Amino acid sequence: MTHPFHLRLQKELELRRQTDLRRSIQIQDACRLNLVSNDYFQLRSHPEVLAGAREALEQYGASSSASPLLSGFLPCHEHLIQQLKSWKNKKAGLLFNTGFMANQALITHLPGPNDLVLVDRLIHHSIAQALGKTSARFKRYRHLNLGHLEELLAENHQAYESLFVITESVFSMDGDYPDLPELAALKSKYPFVWILDEAHATGVFGPTGGGLAEETGVLAEVDILMGTLGKALASMGAYILTDSQNIMDYLVNYSGELIYSTYLGPPQVGAAQAALNVIQNSRQTAEQIRHTAGLFRRKLKAEGWPSKDFDSQIVPLILGKPREALELRDKLLEHGILTGAVRPPTVPKDSSRLRFSFHSGVTEDHVNEIVEILKAWRRR
Repeated sequence: MTHPFHLRLQKELELRRQTDLRRSIQIQDACRLNLVSNDYFQLRSHPEVLAGAREALEQYGASSSASPLLSGFLPCHEHLIQQLKSWKNKKAGLLFNTGFMANQALITHLPGPNDLVLVDRLIHHSIAQALGKTSARFKRYRHLNLGHLEELLAENHQAYESLFVITESVFSMDGDYPDLPELAALKSKYPFVWILDEAHATGVFGPTGGGLAEETGVLAEVDILMGTLGKALASMGAYILTDSQNIMDYLVNYSGELIYSTYLGPPQVGAAQAALNVIQNSRQTAEQIRHTAGLFRRKLKAEGWPSKDFDSQIVPLILGKPREALELRDKLLEHGILTGAVRPPTVPKDSSRLRFSFHSGVTEDHVNEIVEILKAWRRR
């Protein structure tokens, strides 16, 4: 007899399958063009990045073998933190094993019971999930709608001990971004703690690849920067940067996400250090990535597909129904082009989509080919 526990799991999984929302993990078939990966500069196999990983491996070993509070914090970790602080012009920093853990640590532990957290409605799930754990209250403002945010700030800024405003710079599923200078202006009017997730902007935006805050000149106004090592930096892990050593000391003392995990392995740290050096000298490549993504947006719009007027490397093609996203993904894969079919609950209901993640290897010929495949699929 099957245990009720397993029956419940089977029932819920079957519901996911029937609604075209079931997920799975699989080794992807070989493809000639990967538009799913976040390796924007194609550095994971770059000779300098591999050499950086190898050097750290040989010097410090394959694992840190302990929590950073014990013996897991190694010279390579300190060197990377110093490199990141210099890059992003912040005074203090910490590394975390994943971006999810970094955001969980920030949101779970920093806001207090007398605080209010204001977040963009489409904030990444790593932050959205943490909101349920924080002792603070939270409210969502409409996506990118800083007018709505200002209304919430005006209504609440005197009712709480501290206000926090949290947004991504480049949103991972939509490729759009808020007006950061306008956000900075709001901060001067209604003082709040500004947490900015630069996971997808790092490397691609800014005169040195420092992100959208660097590009728009508001780094000094951002209180806490979060970013990842597993996207443009072609490694794994994440970092938190701030000008407040007090914030870092608090996380070291209260963040279980940091305290109770074996720390990042030296090879990952060495790879990120090398990738950072490459990216800082790859500004023409970053411009090319955004140019190619912009060309794709314009062609989508010319063919009547919905397309937003932003110039990031992430381009969503909103289809609506999960089944359509799966069918079009499979059609592109028949041509050797791998894309991501993103469905609820990752994105809102009726906004299932293909997510095209542009990188340095995508050419204008690729764009033209993809558009022709989309046109043929629409005529089916």
